[in-house]
Amino acid sequence: MHFSLPFVRYALIVGVLIALCSSLMGVTLVLKRFSFIGDGLSHVAFGAMAVAAVTGLTNNMLLVLPVTVVSAILLLAGGKNRKIKGDAAVAMISVGSLAVGYIVMNLFPTSSNVSGDVCTTLFGSTSILTLSKASVWLCVVLSVAVVVLFLLFYNKIFTVTFDENFARATGTNASAYNLLIAIVIAVIIVLAMNLVGSLLISALVIFPALSAMRVFKSFRSVTICSAVFSVVCAALGIVISVLAGTPVGSTIVGADMVGFFVFWLIGAVRR
Repeated sequence: MHFSLPFVRYALIVGVLIALCSSLMGVTLVLKRFSFIGDGLSHVAFGAMAVAAVTGLTNNMLLVLPVTVVSAILLLAGGKNRKIKGDAAVAMISVGSLAVGYIVMNLFPTSSNVSGDVCTTLFGSTSILTLSKASVWLCVVLSVAVVVLFLLFYNKIFTVTFDENFARATGTNASAYNLLIAIVIAVIIVLAMNLVGSLLISALVIFPALSAMRVFKSFRSVTICSAVFSVVCAALGIVISVLAGTPVGSTIVGADMVGFFVFWLIGAVRR
């Protein structure tokens, strides 16, 4: 009965697509030691979303997406800066953006329930169940673009992920593919804000990849397993959330945690 409702179908479609995209890039981020870039970018998106709400932008994507893309490029570049290492750059941009966003929302509140607005944005409490048809189509288009780009440049992404120096030696423009990875990650983060909120986005990136690595060893098999794992957990999380009335984002992350434990057991038994 619940699944005959349009908003539940919209939530399932968007949730599955975002989970798929997150898992594809999650393997690359984990292997490149940039697991927490998702966390940093989600906080940037939170700050940009707060500014967009205060300025009255009808479509906050016009501000949130460009700001997040620029921040992703800076973070990936910062990882090679000797003065500011990757983890420090993530921490600086992450904490700074989160603080600015919260200050802006308190100084210029757009509703009488500032705490509720902040909680919804941080944890994705109900936003996934209030999606419009236009938002769903935007998610579908961007998700398809992400998957197509990943498949088209799979070999190059594989090379850049494992050994950038070797990639450059063979004539691959590693900087260009790092830029592509940064843009794709930023798009995924902005889309995932509606699913799990800004504080839980890293779970969509980290858990599927680490779970797959407990059982499989090759890059291709880990990527495929990660994608299947992420999609199944997202669908289960949304279904359980609708039936039990629990927060969507937290329920999806809970499903990811249970799945990771199962894969860890399988990996331990096989070893």
